[in-house]
Amino acid sequence: MNITTSKAIGSVQVAVIRLDGQLDGQSYQELIDKAKALYESGARDFLIDMTDLTYISSAGLVALHSIALLTKGEELPDTESGWSAYRSVGKTSNAGVQEHIKLLNPREEVKSVLEMVGFDRVFAVFTDYDEAVKSF
Repeated sequence: MNITTSKAIGSVQVAVIRLDGQLDGQSYQELIDKAKALYESGARDFLIDMTDLTYISSAGLVALHSIALLTKGEELPDTESGWSAYRSVGKTSNAGVQEHIKLLNPREEVKSVLEMVGFDRVFAVFTDYDEAVKSF
């Protein structure tokens, strides 16, 4: 997986994280670490660009959940504890729409996974970059 970042300006500064490849058990920690570093350097709003994301596993869902917790200043699940980290994803599903993390252009195969676990009701999903940035 290749992860690149940039900044965009809406009504606030937005950290844009572009994902290229597969978000799975081999790459999810890298995404969490990248988001943590951005957060520690002052980023508070995140747009996850999924245009080139070809696959997302349960580990990828844990990464999205972890970034959502990060933006709320909450403790992240211990990813080393395996299934308990995955089970904590349910907390995101019950937390309402996330204000500080939004998704851009998930492909159908990724979108179907997000819908299956209810993340389409938790994360605002956009198909237009400018509209997504302006939504913050």
